[in-house]
Amino acid sequence: MKMVITGSIAYDYLMSFPGHFRDHILPDRLDSLSLSFLVDKLIRRRGGVAANIAYTMALMGERPTIMATVGEDFEEYGAWLQEQGVDISAVRAIPDLLTASFFVNTDQSNAQIASFYTGAMAHASELRFNDLPERPDLVVISPNDPEAMVAYVRECRELGIRYIYDPSQQIVRLDAAALQKGIEGCEALFVNDYEMGMIEQKTGLGFKAIDRLDKLVVVTRGEHGSDLYSRGEHMHVDAVKPDQIADPTGVGDAYRGGFFKGYMHGLSLERCGQLGSLAATYCLECAGPQEHCFNMSDFADRFREIYGSDEELDQIL
Repeated sequence: MKMVITGSIAYDYLMSFPGHFRDHILPDRLDSLSLSFLVDKLIRRRGGVAANIAYTMALMGERPTIMATVGEDFEEYGAWLQEQGVDISAVRAIPDLLTASFFVNTDQSNAQIASFYTGAMAHASELRFNDLPERPDLVVISPNDPEAMVAYVRECRELGIRYIYDPSQQIVRLDAAALQKGIEGCEALFVNDYEMGMIEQKTGLGFKAIDRLDKLVVVTRGEHGSDLYSRGEHMHVDAVKPDQIADPTGVGDAYRGGFFKGYMHGLSLERCGQLGSLAATYCLECAGPQEHCFNMSDFADRFREIYGSDEELDQIL
């Protein structure tokens, strides 16, 4: 199956705050909120939702294609992704601009405050699936320039390309009509529990309404695992307990990478969720969205210890 992942490629600037954000927020002063947090650590990592998902999929033996725009500072990052097994032939560098940047501050309870600089990502709407040498079987539309996300939904629907819709961080920027069109045309919707609430508030589409549209809905819930809804059925997949917690950034992307590994090979939704949960834990145990590393033999051994095995799963692990 030919999968193309659209979305951000970015540099992540990860900061750690030695306290709790909640202790410094005055609920009765939100209209004049003014805060500054002195952090005790700052590191720069390779990131971006599309690249994070593709990286985990490459670790699991797949070769996904990323379709995205980057800046003139991407050469080293791009070479590294290729070394990991990611296809970047559909990535376009925009002259005189920098690659998008994600700035996130994490406190001691793993709460996060983040900002995102668009940079070259603002040109993502210039890319077209029709311009690819081979039409994809499945597309992932993940957080990106909002105009690009709208254009990709429209083009997928016009060309009859199956797509997975993962609006997450851009739910804030997309209007209700764009969100509804993205959901109505998708094969599957991926969100976390808070984002699901935001979608329902903006569009009126809750679980029951989306289920009537015959969509797979995957809701990630952090340490509480994930819930999968499909055709009136619901299943819960527990999170895998980490050996240590280093940083939560990119954990949801790693979950998607693991889930898509199983999904591309036609595994049951429960198995897909389990693959996603273990991949997410590998990411959680490392500081950065692309710092986790495993070979499939070790992954398979750990997976079987937790979930058991079957012949179908053994074929892809």
